[in-house]
Amino acid sequence: MTLWRALFTETKYECIRALRAPAFGVPMIVLPAALYLFFGVVLQLSNRTPQIDIAIFAGFAVMGVMGPGLFGFGVFVAVEREQGLLKLKRALPMPPSAYILAKMFMTALVALLVTMIVSAAAFAAGKVSLTAGQWAAFGATLVGGALAFSAIGLLIGSRAGGRSAPAFVNLIYLPMIYLSGFLIPLPKSFDSVTRLSPAYHLDRLALHAVGLGGDAPMPHVIVLAGVTLGFGALAIRRLARSD
Repeated sequence: MTLWRALFTETKYECIRALRAPAFGVPMIVLPAALYLFFGVVLQLSNRTPQIDIAIFAGFAVMGVMGPGLFGFGVFVAVEREQGLLKLKRALPMPPSAYILAKMFMTALVALLVTMIVSAAAFAAGKVSLTAGQWAAFGATLVGGALAFSAIGLLIGSRAGGRSAPAFVNLIYLPMIYLSGFLIPLPKSFDSVTRLSPAYHLDRLALHAVGLGGDAPMPHVIVLAGVTLGFGALAIRRLARSD
């Protein structure tokens, strides 16, 4: 009961803090839907098909769920570690796992909110028509996939300082979006680079969820699970050793 009470309290205040942060709350939640409406709806292309509309929608949704994990862990953990908050939390009568789990739940909730807002924008614009099962599978895929970016962000937060963490996150976030090829088509020569990006694999799983995937989903699941466990283990080990 102590673990659940601590986890609930930590998650509650993590969500409040995230939503109140000027650089995180509104931009992280609203910006993906705004970009989708501008580039995916307002700027119409003459050769658009329903499949292309869904692929564009999925790409902006993937972009949206990447941010909460990378910035929510990468920046917040770095600032808290630099300010000595992690030392204080170790001295509190609270299970050590509650700190990480609360941030994971916060990331999942924000990712779900981002997915819902982008989905509502696509539905209202009449660009995407999916069944209830496809909507549910799409949302579950994106929320689960956001954990991989949480692990990457946690590793950044465990090593970078509070001032440098945003720069490191952007150095990963922005190139990953462009080099994944789900928003801007890349030449075939970039295929090997594209497949190194976790965002590419999450986008492929998102397309599978809406019935557009043309390859087997299991390799993408394995890659995202490996990123989550590998980066997460390295980050937790680093935090356990930090003073």
